[in-house]
Amino acid sequence: MHITVIGAGVIGVTSAYFLARQGHDVVLVDARSKPAQQASHANGGQLSYSYVAPLAAPGVLPSVPGWLLRGDAPLRWRLRLDPRQWRWCLQFALACNAATSQASTASLQALAYLSRDVLHALLEQEPLDFAHVRNGKLIVYRDAALLEKARRQVAYQARLGAEQQVLDARQTLRLEPALSGMGVDLAGAVYTPSEEAGDCRLFTEELYERLLRMGNVACRLGTAVRGFDRPDGRRIASVRTDSDSIRTDAVVLAAGTATPALLHQLGGDAPIYPLKGYSLTVPVAPGDADVPDISVTDYQRRIVYARLGSVLRIAAMVDIDGVPDLVPERVQLFKRQVRESFPALDLDLAQAWAGQRPATPRGVPLVGRSRAGDNLWLNAGHGALGFTLACGSAALLTAQMSSMPLPLDARDFLP
Repeated sequence: MHITVIGAGVIGVTSAYFLARQGHDVVLVDARSKPAQQASHANGGQLSYSYVAPLAAPGVLPSVPGWLLRGDAPLRWRLRLDPRQWRWCLQFALACNAATSQASTASLQALAYLSRDVLHALLEQEPLDFAHVRNGKLIVYRDAALLEKARRQVAYQARLGAEQQVLDARQTLRLEPALSGMGVDLAGAVYTPSEEAGDCRLFTEELYERLLRMGNVACRLGTAVRGFDRPDGRRIASVRTDSDSIRTDAVVLAAGTATPALLHQLGGDAPIYPLKGYSLTVPVAPGDADVPDISVTDYQRRIVYARLGSVLRIAAMVDIDGVPDLVPERVQLFKRQVRESFPALDLDLAQAWAGQRPATPRGVPLVGRSRAGDNLWLNAGHGALGFTLACGSAALLTAQMSSMPLPLDARDFLP
């Protein structure tokens, strides 16, 4: 089958790779001249397989009024004259209940574990260099009551196969001395030894290089999609670009936040909205005791830390404002909060970045055939878990499109 994959971030590149490995002829299209130029470019770097609870959770809505009134809140919302924003926020609010959150967590956990297994199998065949480490993860808490609440979440996730430990402050510091800068604010942590980290951009670029060597793949970067031809009104016969038309048997939309606009051209819709996140990339010296070796998530401040080779990647915040630009005051707030926890870090050398995460209200990505076309497929809406879920989503999509046995129950991911 001739398949056109639109989008060259980590989701599109992994989709193209696994479809090609299955024997399909693949054309990968993206308007940018290089892969991983949007949400995949400088994200948090954590491969968080065991901690995939969605943003839409029962405790979120009561916190929102306080966040909106605080200048240092991890979430910022700016009302726009955009019905898509209003609809997404309403759907998100409706998803903030225990039953939906637990169902979403179970689906995400299954997809995350599949993704981990697929990635490990891939790395046995392809020696990809992307600063990959299996160093575990600490989710640190500043509030004893929240740590107890996390203990209940750990018990729930244990039933789904997660292996995690709840540590007190002393145990946490013994495991990761670099957290000593948090002082008396540290209540404890949830430790997951099996978690991993890596540079998403490097991973995507490395896998893209493998695509270039495959005889059944054509990469058309620097090529913008302008529309679709559907002579019978249902099946896409070709994808129109700014230079020509690509004849195709099937189309995969893996274009992140651009997916809804492309889908709209075909009379479809997807509840995907951009949630802007920020990151800092800080050069660090080997063996620097002030830099955590284990990946860290500061739960209350929603800040993640991952050591990726010679840099420390720090990511944080959610801005629901619909614009991609860096907001200087948010960057300064971000740096101030990092310095409070890691005072020895030299943030004057940090490279700041902002990226728009393509998120669904429930936090569960859309992977499967779209109702907008008989040969139209989606792989989008992964939010902050794109890197974690990429290989599993690509494997699930490939099985669906190739009429293979599905590696997991796909019903919760269907568009």
